[in-house]
Amino acid sequence: MKQYLCLSDTPWRGVPGRTQQLMLRMKEARILFFEPAEGSKGHYKKPGRKVRPEITVYTLPPVFSISEKYTYLYERQQRRLASYIAGISARRRGDRPVIWCTSPEFINLLDDIPHSGLIYDCCRDWSDLPIHWESELALQADLIFAASPCLAEHLAPCSDNIALLPNGANHTAFSKQGLPVPVELADQRGSILGYVGTVGRHLELLPVLRAAMDLPRCTFVFVGKVEENPLLRKLNSLPNVRFLGYRPALEIPEYVSQFSVCLNLLNRREQDEDIIPTRVYEYLSTGIPIVSMLFPDQIEDYPDVIYGAHSADEFSSLCSRAINETGDWARQRRRDYGAASSWSARAERVKEILSDLSLY
Repeated sequence: MKQYLCLSDTPWRGVPGRTQQLMLRMKEARILFFEPAEGSKGHYKKPGRKVRPEITVYTLPPVFSISEKYTYLYERQQRRLASYIAGISARRRGDRPVIWCTSPEFINLLDDIPHSGLIYDCCRDWSDLPIHWESELALQADLIFAASPCLAEHLAPCSDNIALLPNGANHTAFSKQGLPVPVELADQRGSILGYVGTVGRHLELLPVLRAAMDLPRCTFVFVGKVEENPLLRKLNSLPNVRFLGYRPALEIPEYVSQFSVCLNLLNRREQDEDIIPTRVYEYLSTGIPIVSMLFPDQIEDYPDVIYGAHSADEFSSLCSRAINETGDWARQRRRDYGAASSWSARAERVKEILSDLSLY
């Protein structure tokens, strides 16, 4: 059985992210998952947590934030982390395991960890880190998975072995029919247009403000953490806009199932990215009409089943059109797209590629 050392930039959580979703589906492999310390002091001294029969989670030792220019201290810390990982791998009888990296920062550990293969899963822009870290990691990697075409193009000068692997969704949970109606929506009358995700400072809310004013008989619902935003006060003043706040991930499918239209809004911090948010794949899995705002030069995703708007007025118009959508063709096509983008389908693609390279 092949052993993987998964060096993750995010901890193992009750709500799985991309890396966790993929690792959970690597059934024929033994996985040692190393999560960041995140301020913990003694967790790394504890035995690993067995979260699945073949998956054990270990917490890395905490390290100080030291600039790379302080070469001696920085390298000493990196050797300490590498020694910790290599020691656990050796005790688990890992015969030169395959390393799965999720961040360029791990390039500084690889020389001190025996391994037979290296995979880099690039799921975001890492321009906040030294550029040579990612370049070196991409050059050394036997295989790179890129979450979007732009990320693949960015890494192409450093590797000829890049596979496009977009994000996915829990298709089974969002495609279920007859889910319970959340208490907050039990007495709702008329069409519900909903957004799932954090409402932060950089989220463009003007399109929703315009649509909510144009469609007073419809209710606009936000499910997710609410932070600061310049338009919050105006939206809160409208009787047909409701902010429900954070809800556990397991409950999200119940809320989305009550939407007449699913909304996807722009985040100004993501203007130069082409990574499709997980929420879009979740929306597709339901079959419900989707209205999405687009950046000026953005290529439309799924233009045959998603209503794409470039202005607040167009967004409002398309919301009205989506509410009145008839027929089952578009709904079924969305469900098909959702099934094709399930995490299970993504993991099967990963295993197929790894098998071809003798890495699985």
